[in-house]
Amino acid sequence: MNFIVKGTFKAGEKWEHFTKTVASQNKNSAFEKAYSLIGSEHGLRRTLIKIESAEEEKA
Repeated sequence: MNFIVKGTFKAGEKWEHFTKTVASQNKNSAFEKAYSLIGSEHGLRRTLIKIESAEEEKA
């Protein structure tokens, strides 16, 4: 299943919005994948990433 994960992350002084599509078995795994991807792309800890929602992608 694909999930659309939306949230914000700390970029300098501002909080930037993001939307990621991740392949995952369930919602919790989608959260973990999003934390991992955003954290590695921007060099951030999980405390600087806020996930607002994860919705299953409609086919």
